[in-house]
Amino acid sequence: MEIKAMNSTTDKAKRDLLLVRAALDDGSQQAYSDLMRFYRDPLYFTMLKMTKNPYDAEDLTIEAFGKAFKNLEKYTSDFAFSTWLFKIAINNCIDYMRRKNAAPQCVDEDFVVFENTCDSDNSGHSLSQEENYMRKERAQMMHWAVDQLRPKYRTLIELRYFQELSYEEIAQTLNISMNNVKIQLFRAKYMLSAIMEKVKYAI
Repeated sequence: MEIKAMNSTTDKAKRDLLLVRAALDDGSQQAYSDLMRFYRDPLYFTMLKMTKNPYDAEDLTIEAFGKAFKNLEKYTSDFAFSTWLFKIAINNCIDYMRRKNAAPQCVDEDFVVFENTCDSDNSGHSLSQEENYMRKERAQMMHWAVDQLRPKYRTLIELRYFQELSYEEIAQTLNISMNNVKIQLFRAKYMLSAIMEKVKYAI
């Protein structure tokens, strides 16, 4: 794909355009690495400002680069590469936050049910028979939802929430990077929320 030259632009934009050309025309891995090096930190802090969550910000930063690089041939020099990249990242972040807010409950909070005796809540307040029943039913539903996941996602959930391993311990156990652990756990939790939502409307 040929990207037209920009007649009036900044040195940074010209630099990025050359890197995009090298990535597309030559398949240069160094060009991809340089683009990530230049924009990873500012993109991360933008995501952090939007989500107020460092783990979400890190996952969304990686996803933004993945989407941008996958669709790099669609980029045109009508806009600076940084503008195009940040638009992808921000739109992806907005979509993520909408999905997260639409989830029936936070999956992380649901897993606390597995470890409770169901006799009292975290404040020591005794639960009524109805509250106790509802929590037990929720726990059973979560167990069933976990069983519906693909094996690799089910394994991650079990290691993280049932065996209570840290991200680093999971990475060592599965021989994958910590970033990969976080991304796959995010996907697994979102899949669980989707499954739970379907069950909710089926009842």
